[in-house]
Amino acid sequence: MTTGTARTAEEVGPGEAGFGFAKAGGTRGGRLRRTLLASLVAAAVIVPVSAAASAEAPAPAPVVFAEGTPPQSRYTANRDNIAEAVRMARDADRSGRAGRLRAMAAAGTAQFLAFDGRGRGRAVEVFGELETADRIAVLVPGSDTTLDTYERFRSGAVALQQRLQAGHARTAVVAWLGYDTPGTVSTAVLTAGRADEAAAALGPFLDRLQHMAAPGARFSLLCHSYGSVVCARTATEAAVGDVVLFGSPGTGAGSARELPTAARVWAGRGGADWIADVPHVRLGGLGFGTDPVDPAFGARAFTAGSGGHSDYLKPGTRSLDALAAIVLGGVPAQDAGHA
Repeated sequence: MTTGTARTAEEVGPGEAGFGFAKAGGTRGGRLRRTLLASLVAAAVIVPVSAAASAEAPAPAPVVFAEGTPPQSRYTANRDNIAEAVRMARDADRSGRAGRLRAMAAAGTAQFLAFDGRGRGRAVEVFGELETADRIAVLVPGSDTTLDTYERFRSGAVALQQRLQAGHARTAVVAWLGYDTPGTVSTAVLTAGRADEAAAALGPFLDRLQHMAAPGARFSLLCHSYGSVVCARTATEAAVGDVVLFGSPGTGAGSARELPTAARVWAGRGGADWIADVPHVRLGGLGFGTDPVDPAFGARAFTAGSGGHSDYLKPGTRSLDALAAIVLGGVPAQDAGHA
């Protein structure tokens, strides 16, 4: 797509027209799209200097595991690593980080396949019995998910696991904070750079995860917000049966058929999700184009209820019920899906 010039109505993609942009009046519509995207960029670069300059809490290097190390051995080693990170943060007078890490340790019962307490941090936590599970959901978070905001990510994973357990005992949820998420107020959140790096890590991780789970286990990728950009770039094998995009700003792809997966692709958005007001455009590498809930994208639609951007995994919501149904291999209630 050429930047700097207006396009005719025929040149505007279906996803770009679907977010409040009229297809008629190409010059005026193009100017409006560029103005809105420029506003997003301007807002993204206004980052408080104090946040950018804040000192990082000290932490030990992550544990390196040999290929084939069983989950239980990883859990034990990472619990020890978290305990050391707590001690180092406390000694450095970083009581806030120390307290959050203690909460992550969950009194010695947490199951982390990976943990890195340095900087914004990374963590991969398992809920349920991975070795016996035959239905496994992998949660991929969006922007501003770090060790300092981890509790909200964990809460969603716990709610999903409890909902899954109510329908099928042999389930597990993997909360994959395996990449440096962009800040919600940053230029990085408008581009695919972080997503490309994350996808390069997520694909191999999914391959290794298959060898830790029960034989023939079925996996679902549940991708929230910027995490949907990550999943859209992750090549998956046959074990991944579903890729679910929710609260998505777009994926950078024009249709579900362009994604590097043979899985069923789903899309849903809550009625009060502010992401609906983000322009689904792509200009000069900024933005992610077609809206995944646009029928033209070709994803299977699921009813996500009336919640907001952070409500998809809250207990008792229609969105949580729908996501659980997909993970368990069914069709969500009132699904309006299409191939």
